[in-house]
Amino acid sequence: MPSVRKLKLPGPRGKAILTRDERFMSPSYTRCYPLVVDHASGMRVWDVDGNEFLDFTAGVAVCSTGHSHPEIVAAITEQARKFIHMAGTDFYYAPQADLAAKLAQITPISGPKRVFFTNSGTEAVEAAFKLARWYKKRPRMLAFLGGFHGRTMGALSLSASKPIQRSGFAPLVPEVTHVPYPNPYRPPCGTARTTGTECVRFIEDVIFHKSVPPEEVAACFVEPIQGEGGYIVPPDDFWPALKRMLDRHGILLVVDEIQSGLGRTGKMFAIEHTGVEPDIVCMAKGIASGMPMGAMVARESLHTWKAGAHANTFGGNPIACAAALKTISLIEGGLMQNAAKVGAYLRNRLHQFALQFDIVGDVRGRGLMIGMEIVKNHETREPFPQARDAIVDSAFYHGLLIIGCGESTIRFCPPLMCTTKDVDLALPILADAIRHAAKKRWSSPKVSRARI
Repeated sequence: MPSVRKLKLPGPRGKAILTRDERFMSPSYTRCYPLVVDHASGMRVWDVDGNEFLDFTAGVAVCSTGHSHPEIVAAITEQARKFIHMAGTDFYYAPQADLAAKLAQITPISGPKRVFFTNSGTEAVEAAFKLARWYKKRPRMLAFLGGFHGRTMGALSLSASKPIQRSGFAPLVPEVTHVPYPNPYRPPCGTARTTGTECVRFIEDVIFHKSVPPEEVAACFVEPIQGEGGYIVPPDDFWPALKRMLDRHGILLVVDEIQSGLGRTGKMFAIEHTGVEPDIVCMAKGIASGMPMGAMVARESLHTWKAGAHANTFGGNPIACAAALKTISLIEGGLMQNAAKVGAYLRNRLHQFALQFDIVGDVRGRGLMIGMEIVKNHETREPFPQARDAIVDSAFYHGLLIIGCGESTIRFCPPLMCTTKDVDLALPILADAIRHAAKKRWSSPKVSRARI
């Protein structure tokens, strides 16, 4: 169970591994805290020194069925006994065909669909980028400020969540234009309230009128809920206005469901909350319970590229496909409904914190994709990343795993099998961490993890 006393971390075994890691691993990785994992099960993680943690991160929204779900382990083991790898771009095997059929069934695009398998969300975005250019024969893309789509060159060109991710890598892929993403808590145009319709009107009246010819734009990439940007849920009026504008100019709608998809928001895909139908869907993270798997699903009519136009060696690996098939079965079998129920419970409890603590600003999200923004006070809403980081650290040292996103938001993305009892165990630790951060006398700010 999570500790009511402060843990001494890292322990001796953890220190030895950290020393080795720091000697050989790339310094580009950002680690939130010194957790050296030994094993995990369900909602719980144990480090190499025997300390137990309650996990509200799920490996950054990846372990959707919980850590080492026995049915996932069995599916992986069964497939591994048969064969581990045969390149799906050159050969055929049932797990890949079965998963493609399943994804075509559940992806919220009407009519026939085709699937391209990848190893990650970033690769799924790259595939969508290339397919959109291929099909539309247009050079430009639209993406949103605060959005994150990955770190390879095409995906990075679409991303605009943190400067450090782009610094030093110019020139990126040209002709990507970033536009404001509607944020009800922090209106992007500086007014007291900016609606989703107004953000779309800005694209039409300013971007298209003065800078970007819309007839040259192939696709618009957008997250239904911004992930790394701060778990931001746009207002409902944004989606129909955006879709109408894109359709008017013949621009494809590409939704990045990498963090929000596969049951996390209480529906199979977050875009299903909006009533809008995309042309392409990118997915990964929670699709295979921790196995490296991603996919780009698009209307069949878009898949006009020729054999050899795009492929990879490991995408659609048979073990990952087996894990994904079982994961989707479990999500459909009750985990998605649980995410909706427990997510509503968690969100309501966090709203009480906003009433109790002046540094807890906005609480937002759908299902078990919830953000809690930390601010200097309710009146100014000034971001408070130092307090956010202190809360995350304090929770860790008392046995609760949470992580940040955006400038000063704490994200809650536990496994979809999280229970209300798990929430009740976590929140006293969180409340204590918030209480200490609210009382602390803060000196001049240091660089926050939100910026590195």
